[in-house]
Amino acid sequence: MRTAYSVETVRAAERALMARLPEGALMQRAAAGLAAACAGLLGRVSGSRVVLLVGSGDNGGDALYAGARLARRGAGVTAVLLAPERTHAAGLAALRRAGGRTVTADRGEAAIARARLVVDGIVGIGGKGGLRPDAARLAEAVARSGAAVVAVDLPSGVDADTGEVRGAALRADLTVTFGAYKPGLLVDPAREYAGVVRFVGIGIEPPPADAVLQALQHADVARLLPTPQAESDKYRRGVVGIAAGSARYPGAAVLAVSGALRGGAGAVRYVGPAGDAVLARFPETLVSDAGPAKAGRVQAWVTGPGAGDDAATVAEVLAADVPVLLDADGLRLADRDTVRGRTAPTLMTPHAGEAAALLGVRREEVEAARLGAVRELAARYRATVLLKGSTTLVAGPGGGPVRVNPTGTPWLATAGSGDVLSGLAGSLLAAGLDPLDAGSVAAYLHGLAGRFAAQGAPVGAHDVAARIPEAWRNVRG
Repeated sequence: MRTAYSVETVRAAERALMARLPEGALMQRAAAGLAAACAGLLGRVSGSRVVLLVGSGDNGGDALYAGARLARRGAGVTAVLLAPERTHAAGLAALRRAGGRTVTADRGEAAIARARLVVDGIVGIGGKGGLRPDAARLAEAVARSGAAVVAVDLPSGVDADTGEVRGAALRADLTVTFGAYKPGLLVDPAREYAGVVRFVGIGIEPPPADAVLQALQHADVARLLPTPQAESDKYRRGVVGIAAGSARYPGAAVLAVSGALRGGAGAVRYVGPAGDAVLARFPETLVSDAGPAKAGRVQAWVTGPGAGDDAATVAEVLAADVPVLLDADGLRLADRDTVRGRTAPTLMTPHAGEAAALLGVRREEVEAARLGAVRELAARYRATVLLKGSTTLVAGPGGGPVRVNPTGTPWLATAGSGDVLSGLAGSLLAAGLDPLDAGSVAAYLHGLAGRFAAQGAPVGAHDVAARIPEAWRNVRG
């Protein structure tokens, strides 16, 4: 599992390690990893023009020491000093000994225009808000130059703890991060500024219990996937109920059922007005027109996709003493106090627009602060919340680490894709996973299935559902 830690936790771990090491040893480790990454990006180091954007903090020192290593290998290295009087003195001396040169910020644009590689060491992980005017002008020059950009630990101008970008920021092709992942490297909008992220271990060991963000990997998902045993039958494997669709939106029901049938439960019950459409596509579905309370035993319910204004069905599902997944129209129709008062778990799966409506803010506010939004929703509704989008996040009602999904493709932004995800997650709930795991595993498989289905081209939601078994096999290895 990939874990990310707050700035405070990372700094505490750094202080603990530095107390046991010779002075400057930790920075030298970081600089060595940074220089190796830069050399790998350059290919041929000798003769390459490299510009270092150097601020006043330790990131600037890392950049200077890495620049000295590149200069000793024949690169022409120029350091643009944004705060000359507060530049890391030992790093600056090392660069000059290696043959590097320095210029002030007002001459930086000319140096950048000739560079093949720019190293962003302006602001460290403690930076808040966007870049200051001098730095912002240099960031614009970097964007115009076409040079490759390597960020030191985190792109300057983004918030390490939240992933927010509150002003001008520098976009990197590669971010070399040291010792521990920071949330801003994994959560949009900051994630988009980081480019490819390369982790360099420098010996710090933040306590695993202090992680604020978790990203499941193949092995983690494989351990969580439900596996039938020799004595299993369809009922022991779990039955998921789907109360979705309407005369106007029968396709939502079909797509939710398609995800549910591939999610590990032993059977799918469907309740709603789209029964004929569901049976025509999936004859194995158990269809009832008696309403959720009389449909038969289920281990979890999914409600909301394509429901229109059917608040009565949503309320009937929420009254059931089993896990419930609320999506789409169900999010709008559900009474908040009813959700908060449930004794069985609830999993809510809004996209940014739906989350904004529930929070009473603009969609842009949710997209700009996704981590804060998912935590706030989980706390308000006392539910697990899966916030869909460019980075899908899953937060539990009791706090703790938020899960960030590392799979997916922009092609998944297509009508009905969320219905498939809801059915898949509901099936995992019925198979026995808790809401945090069910949401995380469903998002992971759904993202993989989207990649396999799209392969760089437009894709329909039904194509995504069809590739879930392939994603499942891929995870199992």
